[in-house]
Amino acid sequence: MSERNFINAILFVVFFSVGAASLGVSVLSEDLVEYYQSQQLLKSARESLERIKLMTNDYDVLLSRLENDPNLVKRIARAAFGSESGDPNTVYPAESVELLAEVRSVLNSDVNQPGEQPDKPEIPGWLARCSEPKRQIALFVSGVVLILISLICFRPILPTIDKEK
Repeated sequence: MSERNFINAILFVVFFSVGAASLGVSVLSEDLVEYYQSQQLLKSARESLERIKLMTNDYDVLLSRLENDPNLVKRIARAAFGSESGDPNTVYPAESVELLAEVRSVLNSDVNQPGEQPDKPEIPGWLARCSEPKRQIALFVSGVVLILISLICFRPILPTIDKEK
């Protein structure tokens, strides 16, 4: 293989590869965005599932303690239902309604706020730019042009057969 054919082959591979990649990204950008959104939703669902498993385990432990110790219901009744204790020797701290409301809001916000919101999926910047309609069209056209250039200008040179011989 001559030096010219080798350089043509290298340029063909480079132009064709870049053109095919550009064409592929322009065509598949919407599917890639959906893929990243699906991955983010899956991650959020798994985090929610883990939180639910932890809560289930906590409730299972609490139920087993309640079954084993009937006096536990009496001890936690005041905190759970706000009832007064019948034991005169027990001292309970007095909590205000405002304090309970603040604690409840903190606990509720912790449960309702997962690590990352599924509303704003984490899409790479290059993909967000490539999925814009104007850039998508530009990528498609540039990919087609690069593929055509590689096929026209850098095709292998075949030896010609002379009809006169």
